[in-house]
Amino acid sequence: MKSRGRQRNINWFAVVMVVIIMYFASILVSQQIYLSQAADDYAAAKSRLAAAEKENEALKAEQQQLNELGYIEKVAREDLGMTRAGELPYSAGHK
Repeated sequence: MKSRGRQRNINWFAVVMVVIIMYFASILVSQQIYLSQAADDYAAAKSRLAAAEKENEALKAEQQQLNELGYIEKVAREDLGMTRAGELPYSAGHK
């Protein structure tokens, strides 16, 4: 005697194909997330490199200026408040 309801035959090929597709889709998504993070890291590193190169150029320019007596005197007077013998120091008041 047959059962009242019709038996369902599972199409195992379709089930296996869906599982395989889901597996590869998850791999694809995880790889895309990784590549996105790597691109962000690359952009941040490139930005830090540009800032370091700019600072390096400024430091090289200052190093060149440190060889000039006029610049050394300017730094001594403005930054260190030094004066020549017989000069009176002048300090501009802040408003």
